[in-house]
Amino acid sequence: MEGEATRVMVAVNQSTIKGYPHASISCKGAFEWTLKKIVRNNTSGFKLLFIHVQVPDEDGSLSFQLICFEDMDSIFASPEDFKGMKNRDKIRGLHLMEYFVNRCHEIGVPCEAWTKQGDPKEVICHEVKRVQPDLLVVGCRGLGPFQRVFVGTVSEFCVKHAECPVVTIKRSAAETPQDPIDD
Repeated sequence: MEGEATRVMVAVNQSTIKGYPHASISCKGAFEWTLKKIVRNNTSGFKLLFIHVQVPDEDGSLSFQLICFEDMDSIFASPEDFKGMKNRDKIRGLHLMEYFVNRCHEIGVPCEAWTKQGDPKEVICHEVKRVQPDLLVVGCRGLGPFQRVFVGTVSEFCVKHAECPVVTIKRSAAETPQDPIDD
């Protein structure tokens, strides 16, 4: 339909760098690229949809930095949605959503953000099917073939299986941590 905002889903995750409880380098880069290259100055022509998938530990529990949600949890669409958030929730991962929602609010881009639990590549593709965005944007660490065998890559899986166009944004060499598996 003409006049409807283009819906862009952006997959976000927490950094794996020890002692760095923030958005990963790759997802921040994907978000900033989306703003700069897709949204540009047309803030009302787009709606950004942020999905964060929490990964359970091997025993099925969530790691210390994540908080458990039911199947469909809170949807965050403005900075006010975070005001009642307890400090432990911020520490455990919701600060990721707060960062992206606040940034969108600052520049006037409508958005929604939510979390799910499970295998990121499977959950992201499921959410794409459920929500039907016009485009999916994911960050990519740019791992070599040897590293990909052991680490796997969410972005490659999404390119192959998501039911919408997918753009992968590789982090720059200058942003690569000492251990390229970190993000």
